[in-house]
Amino acid sequence: MMDNEQNKWGILYCPKSGFLSSPGKRWEKVERCLKSKGIDYDFVQSESSGSVDRLVKMLISNGYKTIVIVGGDSALNDAVNCLMQIDKQKRDEICLGVVPNGMMNDFAHFWDFKEGEIEQTIEWLKQRRVRKIDLGCIRYTNKDGEACRRYFLNCINIGLVATIMNLRRQTRHIFGSRTLSFVFSFLLMIFQRLEYKMHLKINTDELERKIMTVCIGNAPGYGQTPNAVPYNGMLDVSVVYHPQMTQLFEGIYLFVKGKFLNHRSVHPYRTQKVEVLKAEHALVGIDGRLMNTPVGEFTVTVEQEVINFLIPA
Repeated sequence: MMDNEQNKWGILYCPKSGFLSSPGKRWEKVERCLKSKGIDYDFVQSESSGSVDRLVKMLISNGYKTIVIVGGDSALNDAVNCLMQIDKQKRDEICLGVVPNGMMNDFAHFWDFKEGEIEQTIEWLKQRRVRKIDLGCIRYTNKDGEACRRYFLNCINIGLVATIMNLRRQTRHIFGSRTLSFVFSFLLMIFQRLEYKMHLKINTDELERKIMTVCIGNAPGYGQTPNAVPYNGMLDVSVVYHPQMTQLFEGIYLFVKGKFLNHRSVHPYRTQKVEVLKAEHALVGIDGRLMNTPVGEFTVTVEQEVINFLIPA
């Protein structure tokens, strides 16, 4: 790419699926806003969630210095993992932005970007206010015995909530509604395993007992680590022991009301490292998407100030 073209935005449009979505109309709104604000851009459209990684790599290799994801948390997750595969000098020249358009947009919501405010979002992105943000990182061994790592913006979930987040994603495709899918997922939760044998090391504490769910948050973690921020070099951790059924419904209420940490079964921590020595049969979710469950032990840490992110002006 020529030097005079490097101010162009490289935009990846990830159409939202679901009965109530209108991908074409959504992009038309974004396109009108971009043109009205005089923004020079090229755009590519993902055909599926599996194509996001390939297209982000293409934008990086073609020299775009501003990459904007019109999508949700999963697409952002793919984007930051692509950025973390290139050398630091090249990565530091690139800024990542988001126009929320996914099944889940919690990282965008943390910065006050909203789905219905496309014009405001693009105006903020145009102001180019950049903040260095942290990423969480899970290091694990896969089923082939290979050492792997995966980065995350929001959180890692281990146990019941990983299952719920997966159900929420699947039912959002059906209902097209964040609230309906959330409620339906909690109803389906009744039929799931409610506790898992785990062995965790967090700071000086060593927990070896039955645990319902663990959230390790680099950001608010879908409400489970509400005080976490992606710029303090720390991870917030919520460990939830198995409550009685009445407490479980109280926990759901507090979760919906944003007061999750007030529940008596929630044990919060702040740390830079979590060692998971055992989590029998527990699913693992990363930024709201189920990942291939690591084999054996794994470690979650934080990488400080590694991505340039465009935030509201």
